[in-house]
Amino acid sequence: MHDLTGFQRDLLYVIAGRDDPHGLAIKEELEDYYEKEIHHGRLYPNLDTLVDKGLVEKGQKDRRTNVYRVTRRGDREIEARREWEAQYVDGE
Repeated sequence: MHDLTGFQRDLLYVIAGRDDPHGLAIKEELEDYYEKEIHHGRLYPNLDTLVDKGLVEKGQKDRRTNVYRVTRRGDREIEARREWEAQYVDGE
């Protein structure tokens, strides 16, 4: 996960926290967090990067809607990140 941007990491966390979210649901969640509009030209290429890195799977809900889910590798990366953060944030 060390090679992800902060935005990509946030995408991964949002996907992990939802049941098979579609792109627009992910976009809305991040817009609430960032308090600004997230353009499709930023969102979808970064989602594709997570797919290419094997952290996220992309499936189809219907002909027009893709859904995303975190892979086992993605789950392991999130857990490793939490452990790394905990040594600094939790004061371990």
